[in-house]
Parts: sequence; C-alpha cells; structure tokens
Amino acid sequence: MKDKLIIIGASGHGKVIADIATKMNKWKSIAYLDDDENIKSPMGLEVIGETADAYIYKDESDFFVAIGNNAIREEIQEKLLSRGFSVVKLVHPSAIIGTDVEIGIGTVIMAGVVINSSSKIGNGCIINTSCSLDHDNIIGDYVHISPGSNLAGTVSVGKGCWLGVGSVVSNNINICSGCKVGAGAVVINDMTEAGTYVGVPAKLIDN
Repeated sequence: MKDKLIIIGASGHGKVIADIATKMNKWKSIAYLDDDENIKSPMGLEVIGETADAYIYKDESDFFVAIGNNAIREEIQEKLLSRGFSVVKLVHPSAIIGTDVEIGIGTVIMAGVVINSSSKIGNGCIINTSCSLDHDNIIGDYVHISPGSNLAGTVSVGKGCWLGVGSVVSNNINICSGCKVGAGAVVINDMTEAGTYVGVPAKLIDN
C-alpha cells in the first residue's frame, strides 16, 4: 500500500468513495482524476488532472475507479491492471464482514453492509449502503448491488449485473451475467437470460 490514493471519478459516487477512504485512515493524501473540468474540489479534495494523467502518478499512488457504470468501470480498471497499476479495495469501517469472505480488488463495501461467512465478492464491485449478503454468496466481477438490497444465502450473481435499490433475492438463486433488476423487485426464480427484470415476483420485461 502506498501513501497516496487517487480516485478516478469525482462525481457523487466518487465523493462517497473519498469519504470511505478517509475513514479507513490508510493514506496520507487522497486526490481525484476526472475528465469534467468543471469539478474542482469535491469533499475538499483536489482534482489533479484527467483520467489520462493516471500514468504520471503510477509509481507513487494507489488507485480506485469510482465510476458507477459497470461497463465503464470495468474498462478503466482492467486497463489500469494490465499496465501494472496498484488498484485497491475499500471497506467502510462500519461494514460487518464474516469469516472466510473474499473481496476482490477495486471493490467497495459501503457503510452498513453485512456480508456473512464464506461469500466471495469479485473485482470492481459496488456493494452499496446497507446491503446484506448472507452466507455463501458468489458475486461476479463488476456487479453493482444498490442500497438496501438483501440477498439470502447461496445466491450467485453473474458478471456485470445491476441490482436496484431495495431489491430482494431469495436463497439458492442464480442470476446470469448481464441482468438488471429493478428497484424493489423480488427475485424468487433463477434468471437464465440477460435482460431487465422488474416486479414482485421479478419478471423479464426487456432483453
């Protein structure tokens, strides 16, 4: 771990990331890179350049990609990793992490999250505010689980999925890669086809 953390993305999500990183108290300095020149100093932290400037700070800094869009976050993070950048994971001090839980690089675990034993979280995931993931969950790379979502035990979520605010997933459910689950949806059946699912129970409406 290095003394400086650079957060790529300084919008709303980036501000939450900066808050978590500050509370972790592991870096002497934290700064942003962002391509929007109108963003100046979110959370009182400096924007020191654009995304393309990351290479300037490669040897002196850890990096975190604070982009909400799963596909864009994956593109940027994978490019950094392929070029040997140090990408870190972030865990809010209030999160409760069970025994034998694996958390991938570039993943953030936000405030109030509970992840129970023997779960595995992939790379570049967003496990958002006050989510709960019970035992033996497997969350693929670049998944976003939105605030207040609840996943029961032995749930599998494929790469690049997005679970909306307050969504609920019953136990022993498999969700294939590329699914979007609407806010407040209740998932009680496997999702075997990529697409958008909404409702109680959740049903496919668009693929």
